[in-house]
Amino acid sequence: MNAPFQSSQTGENRPAMKLLIAAPRGFCAGVDRAIEIVEKALERYGAPVFVRHEIVHNKYVVEELKAKGAIFVEELDEVPDDAPVVFSAHGVPKSVPAEAERRKLLYVDATCPLVSKVHRQAERQIEKGRHIIFIGHAGHPEVIGTMGQVEPGQMTLVETVEDVARLEFPGDEELSFLTQTTLSVDDTVEIIEALEARFPQIVGPKAEDICYATSNRQAAVKQIAPQSDLVLVIGAPNSSNSLRLVEVAERLGTTSYLIQRADEIDPAWLDGVGTLGLTAGASAPETLVREVIARLAEWREIHEETVTAVEEKMVFKLPRQLTE
Repeated sequence: MNAPFQSSQTGENRPAMKLLIAAPRGFCAGVDRAIEIVEKALERYGAPVFVRHEIVHNKYVVEELKAKGAIFVEELDEVPDDAPVVFSAHGVPKSVPAEAERRKLLYVDATCPLVSKVHRQAERQIEKGRHIIFIGHAGHPEVIGTMGQVEPGQMTLVETVEDVARLEFPGDEELSFLTQTTLSVDDTVEIIEALEARFPQIVGPKAEDICYATSNRQAAVKQIAPQSDLVLVIGAPNSSNSLRLVEVAERLGTTSYLIQRADEIDPAWLDGVGTLGLTAGASAPETLVREVIARLAEWREIHEETVTAVEEKMVFKLPRQLTE
């Protein structure tokens, strides 16, 4: 344990605690863009605007957009014929825009451009006659969307090195691999190495599919976790990139908890904690970071320090239909 800070204030009832705040944290360019797309659609078309699935994995963000007139649905058949609909940042199978066009729905695609890039890579690999091994988490919306870019049977999902060992392909089968954008950087390297060892002929993308924001947030946690007694990650339990941040801290030997809001913090967690690390997943707004810090300050005298792994300057353009 790091030794608890001594309060400099005489008579201070709250013990002092160092707070290492990771940077970058919170919203990435793809999430910023997706939220702005819903807001611009509401401005342009008026409420209600329907959104297929959570636009991003964060209850706070979803509730804020609901208050502005967004209606969240699971499938297109819940969208009236005359209403605009937005597709979430995670991407959708090809069948979804096809159905929207068949019904002549006005739709706006908020798929993150980095996810769209993986979709295009999948199409190219199929055109070249290769079977795709996709590294990702079963059931995640991004995985469903990416696997839905190709015909059934053209892509095989693997989640672990053990899954790779169970694959059965002929030695001369033309293979390629792609990855979900929000995976653990370290896990993915191990899985790719296992694929290349089993199938030397396999080809992959020239550049890493794991998005810059996921990599950067994991790198920042790697800097704060070794210096911390506890790491808190603000994010949703269905947010892949947030769950990976917890795993990164745990692998470095630091206890870590995923929380959605400040009221989920158990004060007992802070017993004996001299240094606390704090970060937020790519779909968690900075408002929630400040909310957590305010709650911590009720119990401890906080000494904030920002630990920056890398500066982020990425911005994605909005769809032309919302800017013209």
